[in-house]
Amino acid sequence: MDETNEMDSKKSESEADKVETPNIKLQETIEAHNDHIKNVDGFISKIITELRLRGANHDKSKNQEPELSIFATMNTKLKDLEYGSEEYKESLKELGPALDHHYANNRHHPEHFKNGLSDFDIVDLVEMLCDWKAASQRHNTGNIQKSIELNATRFDMCEQLVSIFENSTKFFD
Repeated sequence: MDETNEMDSKKSESEADKVETPNIKLQETIEAHNDHIKNVDGFISKIITELRLRGANHDKSKNQEPELSIFATMNTKLKDLEYGSEEYKESLKELGPALDHHYANNRHHPEHFKNGLSDFDIVDLVEMLCDWKAASQRHNTGNIQKSIELNATRFDMCEQLVSIFENSTKFFD
């Protein structure tokens, strides 16, 4: 083989490597992306499983004492009051031990934790927002946007979390 043919042969091998290498890298990249997608899906599935458990067991402590009899007496009264009003807040005081028991046994309430929302996880936040929406439907003047606004002040929520909650209400439609 003369020098020119040898150079052409090396050049051809080099060009062939360039052609094959991107295809191999593309396939490896696709496989890595697919592994990532699978991992994300698995993590989301774990959160969904916990959310389903929370949904199925939400506020079950209200079906036992000391909550049951007190809530049975107060639910009709609370339903007719505007959420967050002074009259509503006064009525909550009448719930006393029932509400203390409820907060102690339901981690989607900031009162459950020493540090309130700072001790929450993402599942607690989602359950709390869903609880606010469901509770707003029980009141004659209920409104999820107003609940978010009132609770933002009540629980000293940062603007960013308030915006996330407001943006998330579209999932209730």
